Amino acid sequence: MKLSNLKPAEGSVKKDKRLGRGEGSKKGGTSGRGHKGAKSRSGYSRTPGFEGGQMPLYRRVPKFGFKNINRVEYKPLNLSVIQDWIERGRIKDYVDVDILYDYKFIQKNDKVKLLAKGEIKAPITVKVHKASKKAIEAIEKAGGKVELI
Repeated sequence: MKLSNLKPAEGSVKKDKRLGRGEGSKKGGTSGRGHKGAKSRSGYSRTPGFEGGQMPLYRRVPKFGFKNINRVEYKPLNLSVIQDWIERGRIKDYVDVDILYDYKFIQKNDKVKLLAKGEIKAPITVKVHKASKKAIEAIEKAGGKVELI
């Protein structure tokens, strides 16, 4: 194989008819755009979803529900995650939002909710925005405490 006999793979290159190159090419004159009208002009672009004047699909389909602008999203923190970190030696006796941010568990302005999935054995102080009743009970049962920010 040499540079002189390299060619693209079969079917990968498709040559389009060159528009506006004389009447002999059958694509001269109006270049396949027909006569007059918006579509024949340069710079014409139809809006996405235009269906020739028919009511577009995105306007025909009914819309459901609404989005509550006051909703507060919480990042869940389970007891099993805290217990795992204790066993690995990542945390000793205290967990708060700054530690979670340092471990890249949350982002800068995320709010955290403590949930009761899993179990905790070590006494630990947890400082979060919200906590479920079962999670609070489990931590207090293990000898720790939960502080809400």
